[in-house]
Amino acid sequence: MKRLFWITGITTGLTVFWLTAQTSVDPLIQGYRDTEVASVADAMEQLYGQQAFMSHEMRPLEKTKFAGPAWTVLMKKAESKEGGPAVHGMLDAIDAAPAGAVYVMSVENGADYAGIGGLMATGMKARGLAGAVIDASIRDTPHIKKMQFPVFSRGVVPSTMVGHYRFAGVNVPVTCAGVKVNPGDIVTADEDGVVVVPKGHATDVLKKAQDLDNQEHSTIPFIEKFKSIKEAVAKFGRI
Repeated sequence: MKRLFWITGITTGLTVFWLTAQTSVDPLIQGYRDTEVASVADAMEQLYGQQAFMSHEMRPLEKTKFAGPAWTVLMKKAESKEGGPAVHGMLDAIDAAPAGAVYVMSVENGADYAGIGGLMATGMKARGLAGAVIDASIRDTPHIKKMQFPVFSRGVVPSTMVGHYRFAGVNVPVTCAGVKVNPGDIVTADEDGVVVVPKGHATDVLKKAQDLDNQEHSTIPFIEKFKSIKEAVAKFGRI
């Protein structure tokens, strides 16, 4: 059974975005969850000549693997005495996010600011989000670890965005850690990093990535048996 979400009124400009979420896991999303992120990155490059992986600085708080459609949030640097009201839009964005989505936050020059903390992460987990990718740092890490909510970020800091940033849009195109992300694009992440697949390419990229996964998994026992990486690469074409 599908549920349809229509989000409007909390974006900047004229942005209307439709996103379908399913009570059961979409086979496409499950396929990405079961496929190594490195293979997805290779598939994007081989099929479309695109390096779709985020900066190496984006690291998980703990060992994790997830995938889902992007739910994007944009934050702009702006010193303000308004404090909380200047960032309330990102709270609305969390409360509107559908289960299974990946919260992708682009923060302008945000490495020294915490994009999310324990309260926001709690809200995301309560909404059933698959994970969060924050192009900034995070805080309240003991609480986030205790919840076991998966988060990628640039680091850990004790600072806040309140008074230093303003909300600039939800479900708008963003650039996160060097990669363009559109609402609904597939975001997949594991310990190797984060890769973004344009939704229009998602089916073809998954098939190619699964093929690459199978090649690699077949190559490993060959290397172990014949003790030659060169012969294995010649046979399977995967490195």
